[in-house]
Amino acid sequence: MNDRSDAEILIIDDDASMRKALERLLRSMGYRTRTFCSAQEFLDTDFQSDSVACIVLDVKMPGMSGTDLQKELRKRDLPFPIVFITGHGTIPMSVQAMKHGAVDFLEKPFDEHALVQAISRAVEKGRQTMAFKREISDLEERYQQLTPREKEVLALVVAGMLNKQIAAELGTSEKTIKVHRGRVMEKMQAGSLADLVRMAEKLNIPTP
Repeated sequence: MNDRSDAEILIIDDDASMRKALERLLRSMGYRTRTFCSAQEFLDTDFQSDSVACIVLDVKMPGMSGTDLQKELRKRDLPFPIVFITGHGTIPMSVQAMKHGAVDFLEKPFDEHALVQAISRAVEKGRQTMAFKREISDLEERYQQLTPREKEVLALVVAGMLNKQIAAELGTSEKTIKVHRGRVMEKMQAGSLADLVRMAEKLNIPTP
C-alpha cells in the first residue's frame, strides 16, 4: 500500500454517523482525517497551506450547502480537490460541481471502493497542485533575486532577441548584455534557454 500519511481527508457532513463511518474507513486506509459538522465550522478552521488535503463534502447541509462551500473556496483561492457525496443529487447539480473542479460526485449509499478510488484521485490531484505551487514559489524567489536590469534582459531573451538586439534596445554594449544574461541564467538556475523560457511562462513574465 502506498504511504498516505502525507494526505489529510477533510470530511464535512452534518450526519454524525456518516462522519464516523467515513473517518473509520479512511483511517483504516492510512489517511489522516478531520471531521466537520458544517461548512461554516470548516471555514472557521485554519489550515496549513503546505499540507496535501482533499475534502469529502456532503451537498445538502443546514446553512451553507456543499456547492456553496465549493464556490466560496474558489473565491478564496483555496483549490482543495473535492469529492461530493449526496443523498439528494441531481444531474444538473453534479454537472455544475464537476464543471467547477470537483473530482467526483457520488450518490448515497455509495460503494466504498468507488469512494476510495475517488479520494485517491483527489489526493493525487492535491499533490500535483501542491508541487506546482511550491515550484512557482521557488521560481518567484529566484526571480526576485534579479536586478531590475537583469529582469529587463530576461524578458527580452525569452522574447527571442539576440544579445546585439538586446544591447541596442537597452542602449548598452553586447558584452554587458552577455554578462547580464549569464547572471540571469545562474540566478534562475536555468540550464538552457528552453529552461528559461519555461520558467518565464510559469511566472507569466510579460515579453515585448
